[in-house]
Amino acid sequence: MVFIGQPHKPSIIAHWVAPFQAILGAMRVGLLSLVLLLSGTLHGQNTSPDQLLNRAIEEQQKGDFAAAIRDYRAVLALRPDTLAARVNLGAALAHTGQLDGAIAQYQAALRLAPQLGSVHLDLGLAWSRKGDLPHALEQFEAAHRADPHEVRVAILLGDAQARSGKAADAVAMLTPLEPANAGNPDFEYALGEALIRGGHPRDGAARVEKSAARTNSADAWMLAGSTLLDLNEFAQARRDLDNAMRLDSSLPGLCTLDGTARDKDGDARAAEPAFREALQRNPNDFDANLYLGAILYQQRNMDEAKKYLDKALELNPQSTMARYESAMWKSTSGDYQAAADQLEKLVADDPQWLEPHVELATLYYRLHRPADGARERQIVDKLTAQQQQQGPGK
Repeated sequence: MVFIGQPHKPSIIAHWVAPFQAILGAMRVGLLSLVLLLSGTLHGQNTSPDQLLNRAIEEQQKGDFAAAIRDYRAVLALRPDTLAARVNLGAALAHTGQLDGAIAQYQAALRLAPQLGSVHLDLGLAWSRKGDLPHALEQFEAAHRADPHEVRVAILLGDAQARSGKAADAVAMLTPLEPANAGNPDFEYALGEALIRGGHPRDGAARVEKSAARTNSADAWMLAGSTLLDLNEFAQARRDLDNAMRLDSSLPGLCTLDGTARDKDGDARAAEPAFREALQRNPNDFDANLYLGAILYQQRNMDEAKKYLDKALELNPQSTMARYESAMWKSTSGDYQAAADQLEKLVADDPQWLEPHVELATLYYRLHRPADGARERQIVDKLTAQQQQQGPGK
């Protein structure tokens, strides 16, 4: 809850930043509104609960949450239907991480005032901090019904919908609000994320990039970059992911994504340190092991390449790329039969994959199997002709 005298904090989507910041950013039941509620609730009654409530508010304003919680509870012991005490106590409990207690107070407040959208919002944020997305979504929906034009509520609702498999609903709800909120980076992120999750990645990435440019958020740059990487927009993906790396390289998975973008952008030299950093953070990162092993193999650093390729195969024995890179390592190392065995399994799984056929054609001649080599050469010629006919990107 934001009290008079406290600086207003802008709305932030809950999973961007620490939950405490999200709570402060979205709780908007101000002191003034509570005083108005209080004046109606306490009018004509004795002053002892009034004094307790006023003291609790002052304590909460000063940051003495333990004292405020104590005094709010004292008010409620004397007068259980004091709405202001219920809501403020919920906020104090949420601030101190006592989420179950906060939820109970917000629920009690809603029994007194079921249409109070700000309390639905506070309750949704408490559920979100507990990791209970379905209950959070339910409360954000209620807050949105209470005030459909409140953009902060729409942002939180859209984010929850997108993460709940309801991205299309989020897009439908947020899109009409975009003209009035195009300069709001939180809104652009929420709509962008919903578009990405809803099957419109290019449009979504463009909006997330706008948000990232305004906020300089590592999370936003990472989401935009990873989306563009999936779209094979390697240069732009690399730029966004490099931006994220400069801001916060500790984000889970970021080093691997950045290394992948650099590698696919044709810069293996720059990709290598990113993958090594990723493996320092998580030695069991499959992609980092695979890509680093492949880069080291291309450098003919065979001993070190084997270590990472073997680890990748250990982590995901069914990966076709890990099996292919391992077979190529065996072929270059002179273990022709083992390499051929591995490649034969790959082409059996995917007969249209050109590269294993190319390598098999060479290996069969080295294994003194010219008939098999000639057969593979015919397959290579056929697949090459088909790809040329289809054209790039097909």
